[in-house]
Amino acid sequence: MSTATRRSPLTDWTLLVPVAALVALVLSWGRDLPGGLVGVVALCLAGAVLAAVHHAEVVAHRVGEPFGSLVLAVAVTVIEVALIVTLMADGGDKTASLARDTVFAAVMITCNGIVGLSLLVGALRNRVAVFNAEGSGAALATVATLATLSLVLPTFTTSKPGPEFSSAQLTFAAVASLALYGLFIAVQTVRHRDYFLPVATANTPDGGAEHAEPPTARAALASLGLLLVALVAVVGNAKAVSPTIEKGVADAGLPHAVVGVIIALLVLAPETLAAVRAARRDRVQTSLNLGYGSAIASIGLTIPAIALASIWLNGPLLLGLGPTHMVLLTLTVVVGALTLVPGRATLLQGGVHLVLLAAYLFLAVSP
Repeated sequence: MSTATRRSPLTDWTLLVPVAALVALVLSWGRDLPGGLVGVVALCLAGAVLAAVHHAEVVAHRVGEPFGSLVLAVAVTVIEVALIVTLMADGGDKTASLARDTVFAAVMITCNGIVGLSLLVGALRNRVAVFNAEGSGAALATVATLATLSLVLPTFTTSKPGPEFSSAQLTFAAVASLALYGLFIAVQTVRHRDYFLPVATANTPDGGAEHAEPPTARAALASLGLLLVALVAVVGNAKAVSPTIEKGVADAGLPHAVVGVIIALLVLAPETLAAVRAARRDRVQTSLNLGYGSAIASIGLTIPAIALASIWLNGPLLLGLGPTHMVLLTLTVVVGALTLVPGRATLLQGGVHLVLLAAYLFLAVSP
């Protein structure tokens, strides 16, 4: 029986680790931690990532694709959005660009990191990674539109000085983002669900479908609850260790924006690990669903939430990207389109995306 369908006893690590990570979060929240305790929290965070991937696979095996990848992408994004709004409510002017920096980091990590790594793993296994160009291309088009409306246009609008939207413009961006997100979900899960299913290959003529008996509804619900616990622990513990990260970044003389990149990498670790595991099982389409789905959810849910929160948040809300980041976003979309059109990718395409991620990370350190 596969890992995704194994019944776990109450002493199984997949139950104990999320609970322990949540306890560590409660005990460490809002406190200055010494070095030893930071190490313990970091270990709990890593364990929660592994547990989240396990429980996501259990849920995915029960509901099937593309619902499985949707569950993980939406769950972690909802929690991430809640964290962003909380930090902005408490941070004042110093968090004015937090939403922009977090969303853009998520787009670059998912569209270049998760996608590139998945294509690399898939190509190493079968020489050529195969996927549905229709579904993946539609997902990339949605990412490009959402990112342009929410992150590029604020730099060029003139209603307010600086890279900001006026209230009316922010409302339009929020409604458009939510509408596009809902339309994409409807297409992905109902009208054109077959565009987002894994493609059959020589090694997996059935598209890499799971052959083990699906878990019961009760087991799937239990895993869904533990998945949410694990994801809360991942995001919360990432925030708990952020003061130590901030101190390390400051001591190293690096820009403060590096802190947001590191936290984004930690928060997106469950999706990354799940995507790589799917690619190793010849389910590259599932990996792309996770990558692009996370990017769409990150923008499509964050912008409406920030627009709603702006009613009581004080201070500016900086959403517009600078020239360097706009160049990286444009290159990501162009390269992504060229990668997806054939429906097949080699090591080269995976490597190109990873180099783009490396360029983003390098320029975050050395702007």
